Amino acid sequence: MSRLVVITGGTKGIGRALVDIFSENGFDIIVCSRNLDDLNTLRDEVQEKYSNKVHIMRTDMSDKSEVDYFIKFIHAQEGNVEVLINNAGLFIPGQIHKEEDGVLEQMIETNLYSAYYMIRGLIKKMKKNKTGHIFNLCSTASFMPYINGGSYCISKFAMLGMSKVLREEMKEHDVRVTAVMPGATYTASWEGADLPEERFMKSRDVASAIWNAFEMSDRTVIEEIVMRPQLGDI
Repeated sequence: MSRLVVITGGTKGIGRALVDIFSENGFDIIVCSRNLDDLNTLRDEVQEKYSNKVHIMRTDMSDKSEVDYFIKFIHAQEGNVEVLINNAGLFIPGQIHKEEDGVLEQMIETNLYSAYYMIRGLIKKMKKNKTGHIFNLCSTASFMPYINGGSYCISKFAMLGMSKVLREEMKEHDVRVTAVMPGATYTASWEGADLPEERFMKSRDVASAIWNAFEMSDRTVIEEIVMRPQLGDI
């Protein structure tokens, strides 16, 4: 039976690096993104390079109905979902007292609710099989507020809180839960910034940390991964 990993927001940055590292290690991939052209390119490149299967579905993770369709799509694939990586996210800079109306709702829907729905949609089989690993991509903003982080910090604080609660709930079911909190990582979000690329972490480094946590024996779970650029926060 195929080993499956589900990665939301998997066409760029950390998500793309995760697709590569799990493909290298024999997993078939189920991935979503808002851009179908990017998904088609990803599937073609990965299947040509690694000869594994890549199942794609265009999904707006801020829309519950689309997330529900994606969950049904996942259940329709052959294989066992061993890993769920809630990577999809949105960052809109701003301050709480100055942000436009709707910014908080937009980021909560994308950064938190999408992961909540994905977990609820896939956890039943993980519990039944007494196996599985859920990674929630949080951020150093999950525990360290900063000016101009506004609603993003709120959403990521909530994501870390959800991860902590889920970890406690899943102990008796042998499902592992890990919160991943990377600092500044060079992705499309930072393109155009007036800083050298070397000042940022590599997406591949974050993906490698996640893979290494997954590879631990089933007797061990890394509950939290905190990563920062060597020279500190940006």
